[in-house]
Amino acid sequence: MELLAALDAQRRHVLGIVEGLDEEALHRPVLPSGWTFLGLINHLALDVERFWFRAVVAGQRTAIAELDASGDAWKVGTDMPAHRVLDDYRRQIDLANAVITTTAEDAAPAWWPGDQFGDWRMHTHREVLLHAITETACHAGHLDAARELLDGRQWLAI
Repeated sequence: MELLAALDAQRRHVLGIVEGLDEEALHRPVLPSGWTFLGLINHLALDVERFWFRAVVAGQRTAIAELDASGDAWKVGTDMPAHRVLDDYRRQIDLANAVITTTAEDAAPAWWPGDQFGDWRMHTHREVLLHAITETACHAGHLDAARELLDGRQWLAI
């Protein structure tokens, strides 16, 4: 599936750009808005992988129930080890892939979050995939900029 391959490329980018950063750097805000590398990756794990695929596309009751309990995904305390956030991102990817690979692209979402988005709505799994690719790629770019500001490392796509 071409869309899954495109999403996987962006996921690898996210994990690749933070490779080699130590615990302190992963918890350090680099931009004035205050988000951290781990906060952004936690957001991708919970608000993209879990939310869009497990909750919206598949309608998994456990994923939907976890939405309210998880709080602000962008906030990762310094007491949270980096490996736990990174491992959870990888786990959420695996769980999302199980949904992606078993759901037809033209399938309607199994669940929608009420009026959370007003009148805006996605109508197919394909739309959700395209949204997740766009959001993950956008955030990979944010991580690129933050990493370059932190230590000068650049992720070059050739």
